[in-house]
Order: sequence, then C-alpha cells, then structure tokens
Amino acid sequence: MKKLFLALFSMMFMVPVLAQRAQNYTNPVIPGYHPDPSICRVGDDFYVVNSSFQYFPGVPIYHSRDLINWQQVGNVLTRESQLPLKGATSWLGIYAPTLRYHDGLWYMITTNVGNGGNFMVTAKSPEGPWSEPIWLKQEGIDPSLFWENGKCYMMSNPGDCIWLCEINPKTGKQLTESRPLWRGTGGRYPEGPHIYKKDGWYYLLISEGGTELAHSLTIARSRDIYGPYEPNPDNPILTNCNQKGQGKQVQGTGHGDFVQAPDGSWWLVFLAYRNMGGSYHHMGRETYLAPVEWKEGEWPVVNGGEPIDTLMKATTLPLKPFAAKKRQQHEKIDLNSPEWVHLQNPISANYEQRNGKLRLYGAGSLTENNRPTFVGKRQESARMTVETEVEMADFKPGQTAGLSVYQINDGHMDFYLTRRGDYYIVHLHAKLKSMEDDQMYVIGDHSKVKLRIVADEQHYRFEYSFDGLLWQTLTVHDAALVSTEMAGGFTGVVVGMFATQGHVRGSYADFSYFDVY
Repeated sequence: MKKLFLALFSMMFMVPVLAQRAQNYTNPVIPGYHPDPSICRVGDDFYVVNSSFQYFPGVPIYHSRDLINWQQVGNVLTRESQLPLKGATSWLGIYAPTLRYHDGLWYMITTNVGNGGNFMVTAKSPEGPWSEPIWLKQEGIDPSLFWENGKCYMMSNPGDCIWLCEINPKTGKQLTESRPLWRGTGGRYPEGPHIYKKDGWYYLLISEGGTELAHSLTIARSRDIYGPYEPNPDNPILTNCNQKGQGKQVQGTGHGDFVQAPDGSWWLVFLAYRNMGGSYHHMGRETYLAPVEWKEGEWPVVNGGEPIDTLMKATTLPLKPFAAKKRQQHEKIDLNSPEWVHLQNPISANYEQRNGKLRLYGAGSLTENNRPTFVGKRQESARMTVETEVEMADFKPGQTAGLSVYQINDGHMDFYLTRRGDYYIVHLHAKLKSMEDDQMYVIGDHSKVKLRIVADEQHYRFEYSFDGLLWQTLTVHDAALVSTEMAGGFTGVVVGMFATQGHVRGSYADFSYFDVY
C-alpha cells in the first residue's frame, strides 16, 4: 500500500512536467504570409523576423519562449525614412531579413529591392525603436551578419554566388574586398546565406532551387571563414521535393536559420507553403519549425532526414503559451496594433480614426498600385471569416469602399459598396491579369451595409446583410485565382478595407468594425 501511495504521489508531480514537454506540434508555427524567417535567441527569449515586400510597416517581429507559440511584438521598419516603397509590388520591396544580436545591440539587415539595396538598422530592444538605415556597398540579396574576434562579416549573393566581406557595423563601411565563398550544389538562385561557428568549423547554410516547388537547404563547411567550403555529401539537408515528400501538403521548404535553445537542442526555422486543393497556394510562404540533430564535429540532420509535415513529432521545449486574446464582436478598429499593414507608404491623411470607427478617404485603385487607401491583415487561417460594416453617407460619383482579398496589384477580389444613379449597389470585382469578372446586386437606398467574406481552403464566399442576421450570397470564387501560381508575386493573401475616390476628391466611407474569426 505504501509503494502504491508513493507511486501515485510521484505521478502527481510528474504529470505537470510531462505536460509541458509535448511530443508533437503543428506546423506552420507562424501561419499565413510570413516568409524568409530569421531567428535569434537571447537568454530564454526567441525572436523571428520575416520579409514584407511592398507592405508598410515592414519586417514583422515575433517573440516566443518555446519556439511553438509566437506573438507579434511590432515591426522593425515603421517610418517612411526607413522604408521607401515607391512603385513597389509583390515582386519588390523588402526581401529576406536577418536578425542578430551582438554586444548589447540588435541588428536587422535586409534588401530594399527597387528602393536602395542592402542596409541594416539597429536597436537596443527588439520592440524598437530601430535606427535609420545604414546603407551597405556589397550587392546581392538576403544579406546576413556574423561576428568573430571583434570583426563583423557581411554575406550576400551577387552574381549567383555567396560572397563575404568585413564591414564596420556602426557605419556600414566595407573594410575588405568581397570574396566568393560557395556557389552551392548547382541549384538555381543560391541565396539566403548564414554562417555558424561550431566545433571549430564554419558552417555555411544557403537555400537553392528558387522559392517554389524545388526549394531546398544545402550546407557546406570550412576551417577558414573564407573557405574553401566543403559541401555536405548528404545535401540537401531539407527539401520536400523528393519521393518522401511529394505527397505532403507542405511544399517549397527552404530558406532557413538555425538556433540553439537554452537546453542545448538545435532547431531550424524555415519557409514553406501549404497547397490548398491541387497544386495551388494562396496564403503565401509561412514560417515552419523542425528539430535538428547536430552532433559534435558532424553535419546537422533536419527532422531525422524525414519530410516536413503539418503534424511534427518531436520533444519540444517546455510550452509557454501567451494569454489568448479574447475576441469581441464588432471590436473597435485600432490601427496602432502591429498586425495592420498598408500597400506601399500610406498617405496618413487618408486614415482617420473617430470614435472607434475608421474613416477612409479614397485614393487610387488597388490595380493602379500608387499608394492606394488600403489597410488589412495577413490571412493566417485557410478557414476564416472577415466581416465589416461600411457606410457611404456622403457619396461621391464613382466612389467605392469595401473589402479586398489582395494578392498582387493585378490579382485581387474587391467586394464593395458603390452607387449608380439613385441606387446603391453591392459589387464584386475579381481581377486576374487581363481577365476580369463582375457580379453586382442593387440594394436600393441602403447607404450602409455589412459585408462578409467566408473562406475555406479552396473558395471565398462573398455575402452581404443589412441587419447582421440574414445574409445573402452575392457570389463564390475559387481561391486559386489569387494563388501564387496564377497571380504571381512573393507574398500571400492580405484581407483588408479599401476606398477609392471616384471622380471627386475628398470622398470617404466609414467602417464600423473589422472582425476576423
């Protein structure tokens, strides 16, 4: 009896400990359009940054204490002086960033394609504020940093090769000539370089194959930081573009960054995407996590050499989830929250918050791509509902206001309120390159209407209502229309509110709320 009591007593204290170390977790760990992750740990805290392309503010930054649960704590680039985005599309803007910490200072280095090239910013805290850009000479994309013996090294990929130079991290001045390190294993677009020093070896991790189906991670090492670099005979160390991975929903695995946890375990964050119905993905490249076995003096092995899946089996760190935010119906719109993004640099006068409502003053169309009036959030779940209420009390001819499922300037679905003569109209305009489709319904003298977009893995359903109880479906469209395969670009769907001015300046519309559930 005494032995039974002791066994039960021990189990009572063991269960909470075991419960904190899960044997599986779900990928992606940061869902939706969050590509090109770079990770940095200081103490018990992990931080990840992602590329942001034509969206403002730029480079979202996330915090975690267990690598599984993540919470956005801000954006790195929050001022137009840091992030000029003139003319940027889903092909341009901020490419892959690298996040590093050295000697009490945080560094984020990246490329603004189309508006300046390579630069870095610094901060005393990952939440910011971050400095003005420090511009860099070495070209290429996906720059990274590495410190050793008081020297700061920069690497990037001009000319389809990884190059290295020494820089002054305070001024950005290049101190040595750029030297080539490695061209990879022969896959196209060798990029995304990171150097790690372990067991006397310099390990150079890169991505190859382009950021589509054949994306992969390869690695090489050298006893000297300048090389020569010896490739891993088992390259690639990460890809789902093989016989083992070809049947997985997760594809396009690549562009990663290693991190060592406080308990000594190694992990990899990387990008991949999830196909939704056939070979189409519309939510963009997301942030994934995989365990790494990295024995002393040997090559790292990602996920035991097995393909990446949405359900991963691994002994995680003790779980430390953040308190769940309680969702309130028809919550007031607060554009100060970090998850809101604009297309290019917003014209601040076009966004006015008044008594919990958002007044949008119309500007150019989303297709014109010239600082349109648009504010939205990344689609982070394949199954979701977005709802708002829009009112045009002061209507101007040609004015439109509503919701957009936005992938790129020539690939989006706009669901809005407009007017023709004496009647208001609910209108759906879908654009994919040169193809356009319009569906509309006359709603009489209703200048206020609720709009709702209901999404599943393969469709968007567009609904409207006057009382929020009875909903009418205007039309349903296939999500493949805004997939990367059909619309193009390097991002993922962002769903948001927009307004156009029509033929008269000063036109506006009021949005009462913006619910995502």
